[in-house]
Amino acid sequence: MSRTLSLGYSPCPNDTYIFYALTHGKIALPNFSIAERLEDVETLNQLALVGKLDLTKISYHALGHLRDRYALLRSGGAIGRGCGPLMIAPVKTDMQRLRGKRIAIPGQMTTANLLLQLYGAGYDNLLMVPFDQIMPALRRGDAAAGVIIHESRFTYQAAGFHEVLDLGAWWEGDTGLPIPLGGILARRDLGVEMVHVIEQAIQFSLEFAREHSPETRSYIKEHAQELDDKVIDAHIELYVNNFSLDLGAEGLKAVETLLERAEKRALIPKSREPLFLS
Repeated sequence: MSRTLSLGYSPCPNDTYIFYALTHGKIALPNFSIAERLEDVETLNQLALVGKLDLTKISYHALGHLRDRYALLRSGGAIGRGCGPLMIAPVKTDMQRLRGKRIAIPGQMTTANLLLQLYGAGYDNLLMVPFDQIMPALRRGDAAAGVIIHESRFTYQAAGFHEVLDLGAWWEGDTGLPIPLGGILARRDLGVEMVHVIEQAIQFSLEFAREHSPETRSYIKEHAQELDDKVIDAHIELYVNNFSLDLGAEGLKAVETLLERAEKRALIPKSREPLFLS
């Protein structure tokens, strides 16, 4: 009997690019179908915390709170170098001056916030807004600075903002590892066999996108915040890479290091469950 599995991912170009084939009948799926749900990453984090989705994109920060119910997949995620969250401000400043000031972030459970908290103490006066509302919030004076992700990385300078700190560059310099931003999770109760099939289907979906990139464009533009083709191409190039196809040993080390550091700071609970289902 066929079943339908819910799959949550963001409307950002990297996710719509990766999952286009999987959700548009381009891949033969044995005994199951996919019903996609597109939400911003913090909404996906919150949906996963209450177990609403069978499969979902999440922030690696949220993974630290989800390990008992969900297993990590090796494909479909966002991890890499030179792609981390940026702290920006309307005026030139530095991190020391921002201690205690209100900082806009794209969600409590985002990796952007986890990296900020791992960077140092004094950055806990937080304003939670959707990722695409960070810069508008700064223009209104709702916060002194903000942590931006996704397409905003490519547009903040033209919008008149100043970079304060590249949190990704800080992470890379401190650990020597790529930045684990977001991963794909599957409910553990789906079972090993089903999860393996899903993992392979996501890899096929990414390979299809690479071979038929123009075909994905209308779907990407239907959901993207920025419609400029150059911005979309830069976004995909930055966030979709070989780690998206397979986490690999280096990607796994980055994830484990992030979770270990977060556990030591008591930012996430400890878990005895293995990251992968098998």
